[in-house]
Amino acid sequence: MKELYDAIRTIPDFPKRGVLFRDITPLIKNNVLFSKSIELFSKQVPPEVTKIVAIESRGFIFGGALASKLNKGFVPIRKFGKLPCKTIKYTYSLEYGQDTIEIPADAFEKNEKIVLIDDVLATGGTASAACALIESAGAMVEKILFLIELKDLEGREKIKKYDIYSILIM
Repeated sequence: MKELYDAIRTIPDFPKRGVLFRDITPLIKNNVLFSKSIELFSKQVPPEVTKIVAIESRGFIFGGALASKLNKGFVPIRKFGKLPCKTIKYTYSLEYGQDTIEIPADAFEKNEKIVLIDDVLATGGTASAACALIESAGAMVEKILFLIELKDLEGREKIKKYDIYSILIM
């Protein structure tokens, strides 16, 4: 696991002063480490899950690879206005304003079991909104996967009713 930790580059003051940005690029450009992360994720997916759902945009990197490895369907959660088809939207509050995410209206069957995946769990706001969106579309969140969990930001508290797995806790 140390090699995965060591592959995460920390960039201070990005995108603004006081923020420590966790750059996953060194990990995903290394085929061995990227494959190891997908393997660790794959062991967490319950057999009854039929789709992997990922949050834009870095979640797509892991979600697509995981869905392919497990022979599951893949559903992208997009930012508002990025999907040309009929969608289901969910608007949520941010520290300074609001954001809206959406999925195709026909993404799920009723009560379909899914796994949600993203690169980083920070404050938990986007993950919480993604779960609400998925459930409003009729599916059930069986597990949430993250490459990195930023423990000090306590994002887990916003999604604590779900089964959560983070490969790296920083």
